[in-house]
Amino acid sequence: MKSGSVKAPVFSRLTALTLLGVILVVGGVSGCSSQQAKAVDVKRSAPARATLATPERLSYAALDRLRHRVYYDGRYIPISYPNGDVPASMGVCTDTVIRSYRKLGVDLQRLVHEDMSRNFYSYPNLSKWGLSAPDANIDHRRVHNLKAYFTRHGGRLPVTSNSADYRPGDLVTWSLGGDQEHIGIVVNRKSSADPNRHLIVHNIGEGERMEDVLFKMPITGHFRYFPGNGRAVYASAR
Repeated sequence: MKSGSVKAPVFSRLTALTLLGVILVVGGVSGCSSQQAKAVDVKRSAPARATLATPERLSYAALDRLRHRVYYDGRYIPISYPNGDVPASMGVCTDTVIRSYRKLGVDLQRLVHEDMSRNFYSYPNLSKWGLSAPDANIDHRRVHNLKAYFTRHGGRLPVTSNSADYRPGDLVTWSLGGDQEHIGIVVNRKSSADPNRHLIVHNIGEGERMEDVLFKMPITGHFRYFPGNGRAVYASAR
């Protein structure tokens, strides 16, 4: 599929994807990858090439993910710490977010693990996970934990039905039914159907893609998180 094109409505895939998530989550990640999207032309402005973590840089980092071939695999795999990662050829929806932040020098593995180590009972612990302590191999790869981390560190924004409220560099989470959740990154490309609505780079079982899916699933969270910059100022990406 060409980058930026809009696939058939996501709801037509949700039943199969939810079943896939249930199977994979027994031993691995609650997340949502497998075919390569064609590369988009990523031209970075000076702010995007800077060293600060900014919304514009995260948007471009997410667009850069479209250059990578990734197949969906949510198995539990021991990884190094910090800056650990599963093999580059595999991943789920959370890995799109983690790898995009890594381009900005932000290691969510370390940040989530350190916060969970200090505040373990402030994080969700679904019975299927069976956790008694933090696990640096997997905690940051779970949507529920990322939501808790961003909320605890001031990144949560209101969930609205207004397209203009969701800006490039924002993170959105959706419900796939039951306790299955999905996450994606808002990027600086616009929907052809609504000039106020930005597209999403995400991985929902068919590879990292850019799609017009903001309101295709029930939104459960809206976040804007840029550590180390004080109060992040939104940089409009044109």
